[in-house]
Amino acid sequence: MSDTPDFARLEAFALELAAAAGAAALPLFRTGLDTDNKLAHLSRFDPVTEADKGAERAIRALINRHFPDHGIIGEEYGEENTDAEFVWVLDPVDGTRAFISGLPLWTTLIGLRHRGRPVLGVIAQPYLQEVFLGSPLGSRLITPRGDTPLKVRGCAGLHDAVIGTTDPNLFPGIEGEAYGSLLKAVKLARYGCDAYAFAMVALGTMDIALETGLKPWDIEAIIPVIENAGGVVTDWRGEPVPDTAGQVIAGCSRELVEAALEHLKGAANT
Repeated sequence: MSDTPDFARLEAFALELAAAAGAAALPLFRTGLDTDNKLAHLSRFDPVTEADKGAERAIRALINRHFPDHGIIGEEYGEENTDAEFVWVLDPVDGTRAFISGLPLWTTLIGLRHRGRPVLGVIAQPYLQEVFLGSPLGSRLITPRGDTPLKVRGCAGLHDAVIGTTDPNLFPGIEGEAYGSLLKAVKLARYGCDAYAFAMVALGTMDIALETGLKPWDIEAIIPVIENAGGVVTDWRGEPVPDTAGQVIAGCSRELVEAALEHLKGAANT
């Protein structure tokens, strides 16, 4: 087992994975491709396209070729070798609804666990040619113009905060009441961004991003990006995000997250 991972090598490989996923998904963007509904049997809409499937196949092929001893957890094709020291956690197209709507806010999420802990993450938006990368080597935004260090911004308090979530209608019952309370306390809320809102927290243009019902592949890539940019990621109880994910909040400081949690803790899962 490795004592100290070679993060420079792993970062380079993660960027190779992101490029392969983009090469598979981007040609299908805004093409009117067919959409399947994974939850049609429940009368709910959870879309998946060949972009999701093709991007994950491309990522998995590279991992299996170059790091056959690594494990994989992917949204589209499940788990393999999850007891490995290194496990890649994949959401090939996070924001499929945005993808099929022609909105360039979908992302590819590529996370890496080392001994069970998220240590490296990529949030990639190939249409905008943006890659947000985070690891113990730091967080940075990579574009054709070069690399820019990522750093969360300071925020005086909730009254000055810009927050983001995918859709307030996804907060049912008591969660919706808690979100409504938080909404009254902040300056501005934006919707429809999926994981891109979390990238904006790392970039320093937004202060809080929050979601509920997340799966590991929805958040594990995001955690290293935000934390290594100086931010904080917890569940709605203020504790580390569990392996099962669920309710998640990210913010630019511990103080701001704690202030937001005063509105959310009553709806936190136990």
